[in-house]
Amino acid sequence: MHISETTIKVRYAETDQMGVVYHANYLVWMELGRTKHIEDIGFQYAEMENEGILCPVVDLQISYKKPFRYGDTATVKTWIEEYNGVRLTYGYEMYSEDGELAVSGSSEHICVKKDSFRPISLKKRFANWHEVYEKVKKQTQS
Repeated sequence: MHISETTIKVRYAETDQMGVVYHANYLVWMELGRTKHIEDIGFQYAEMENEGILCPVVDLQISYKKPFRYGDTATVKTWIEEYNGVRLTYGYEMYSEDGELAVSGSSEHICVKKDSFRPISLKKRFANWHEVYEKVKKQTQS
């Protein structure tokens, strides 16, 4: 399993009236983690989009354990939790500077044709992505 790491310095604009990171900003951080993970394993999401393929989010789970505040540094860890050739689930954990787990979550995606939103098989359409995803996804224990 490959785990990518992205470091984010919390900006003032990301916080709410309570002085903590507004919950929707964690979704942006998940996107940053996903993009970094795709790059780390040797691809660019823009390549897929240029060929008329999108991978929209179809399910999202997030659990807030500890808030981040302005000036904090968050480390976002991202990996492929599940992959079956059509559906792809990324896992995320966000850690504080002292190594404490602050946020965990997952996002499920389906790759579709841009013009019709019909699902496609990565195995058939992007065989090289499929092979790498199979290699780097989380290995389940038997």
